[in-house]
Amino acid sequence: MTNPLLESGTLPAFSKIEPELIQPAIEQLIDQNRKSVSRLTAQQPPGWDNLIKPLALMNDRLDKVWSPVRHLNSVKSSPGLRDAYNSCLPLLSEYGTELSQNRALYQAYLEIAGSPSFVEFSQAQQKAISDSLLHFRLGGVELEGDDRKRYQRLQKELSELQSRFENNLLDSTQAWQFHTEDDADLQGLPEYAISLLRQLAEQKGLPGYRVTLDMPCYLAVITYAKKRELRKNIYQAYVTRASDQGITDKSWDNAQIMVDIVAKRQEKAKTLGFDSYAEYSLETKMATSVEQVTEFLGDLAKRSRLAAIEEDQERQVFAESLGFEGELQAWDYAYYSEKLKQHRYQISDQDLKPYFSDKPVIQGLFDIVARLYKIHISRIETGIDTWDEMVGFYQIENEQGEAIGQFFLDLYARENKRGGAWMDECVNRYRIDGKTQLPVAYLTCNLTPPIGDEAALFTHDEVITLFHEFGHGLHHMLTRIDVPEVAGINGVEWDAVELPSQFMENFCWQREALDLFARHYQTGAALPDELYQRMVAAKNFQGAMQMLRQIEFSLFDIRLHQQQEVSSASQIQTILDQVRAEVSVLKTPPINRFQNSFSHIFAGGYAAGYYSYKWAEVLSADAFAAFEEEGIFNPETGQRFLQCVLEKGGSRPAMESFRCFRGREPEIEALLNHSGISN
Repeated sequence: MTNPLLESGTLPAFSKIEPELIQPAIEQLIDQNRKSVSRLTAQQPPGWDNLIKPLALMNDRLDKVWSPVRHLNSVKSSPGLRDAYNSCLPLLSEYGTELSQNRALYQAYLEIAGSPSFVEFSQAQQKAISDSLLHFRLGGVELEGDDRKRYQRLQKELSELQSRFENNLLDSTQAWQFHTEDDADLQGLPEYAISLLRQLAEQKGLPGYRVTLDMPCYLAVITYAKKRELRKNIYQAYVTRASDQGITDKSWDNAQIMVDIVAKRQEKAKTLGFDSYAEYSLETKMATSVEQVTEFLGDLAKRSRLAAIEEDQERQVFAESLGFEGELQAWDYAYYSEKLKQHRYQISDQDLKPYFSDKPVIQGLFDIVARLYKIHISRIETGIDTWDEMVGFYQIENEQGEAIGQFFLDLYARENKRGGAWMDECVNRYRIDGKTQLPVAYLTCNLTPPIGDEAALFTHDEVITLFHEFGHGLHHMLTRIDVPEVAGINGVEWDAVELPSQFMENFCWQREALDLFARHYQTGAALPDELYQRMVAAKNFQGAMQMLRQIEFSLFDIRLHQQQEVSSASQIQTILDQVRAEVSVLKTPPINRFQNSFSHIFAGGYAAGYYSYKWAEVLSADAFAAFEEEGIFNPETGQRFLQCVLEKGGSRPAMESFRCFRGREPEIEALLNHSGISN
């Protein structure tokens, strides 16, 4: 029997991927690749066509086999799939470390970079080679003896620990539920939320209502539930996931895993000669030093803190005016914030949701990018193998009708699906021997699902999330770079990778853009101007507190990875507590174990890089300011952003791409203006 993972074809055959087929496929490809590397490095003299191009093809095939496995483990987890996924992690880690420490391969790249013909290479080719040389050094190619072995061990152990962290978080999230048949428990919840909880109960064959920790459910309860005890219960369940607090299984506690991850990262960095993992991490980012990052965050905190204090005090006073006695607690914040917003602006998510139904929102998003970049997006209805019946598949075509990219769209929250929202690469673009492989993306969200036969209705925040992830997808799919190592998001500095995604969020606030999709799901009526004006007026409601929240996460991350030694979970807690004492204006309950579920830095790619969201927001706000100045659908401005930023991918430094578009380096004023923070 042939292994479907090894069959030729661009798109994965998801329905044919069985757990028992995964490890044999990975082992076979790794074995073939090892033999190919030995053969390629023996050829002299090394060059693009006889070394780098065949290496790219070899790596591309392995990527196309592992990508659907990695994706399925995130969106359709099962015990068998998880075991198969975890069994391959050490194999892939070992192979990846072998490549990065292959001296013959490193010397071949050095020889190519030092050859007279190097100047004749394209900018993308030169960038790919220089990036590879950096990754060789960061991968330990110059290490000797025990240090070399230690680095290999650390890489393998880190991949396994990060997977365990994510698994524990998923299991602890799905283990909690609150079941009730009493309508009084749900007083205050909007009708859409009550219908969602009823549907969640029906899916388990239960009467009444089932409350879970999936984001649409959690946000509805913590924001609208009048019953304070229910808000407290779901808050405590959410912030104690994967910890030794709360009621979930203590075997899912991520405390020691966090300690081990940070310690091994630090050991890895020191093995390579860095003082800290934070310094190691910044080698591939725009920021040049830890001091620059902390000064940037400190400046934003200073500009935001007084306004945040006023916002917090205002909420407290308003709650008291409604009869609340005592000091607001963490499970009260969202509830009374929503009450205050409704009081001040006469607007809530309930008012807006009827105007954000799934199909018009998706089509509106497509119409916006069509105007900006002169592309056309259409759904392919047949012949596509997906992992869930709700997943759609789409193709992007240019003005000439040529296909230039494709993507899977998985919008809704469901069981056995990792929380959050993300874009991931399914297939990378490259052009070799006259043939172009189209880039394909996975776009994944956890938005409110349809209730029964009704259309799915999104909150405005959910619309923003969708636009954000689609911005990442455009960066991957609209690239015109033919060198896979620097095509799309590849090769982009991590603190610039959020530029296209955060840029897209701005269109969710523009009247001209909203008119393309914000229509009542029953009547088709456009979003009333009065409601739009109230929405815009509330845009920066409690924006200073939200700014400080992101700064808190960012400072915690960078300081944690500056530590010379981390030996206990209590030490991690102390670092977080110290950051909160400096920048936060909110009281955090002792039971809170936010760090145990901070997958961005412990299981994702944001370790010592979470600041990237704010760093890149400076770029994105300043970039969008050009559209505000020239017209949000100005075709020349759209084409300039496309050609300077999206098409160029990682083929040159991000600052060059930004200067190409804006004509200067970024300025922070646009971010402050967009955030409602005065200079």
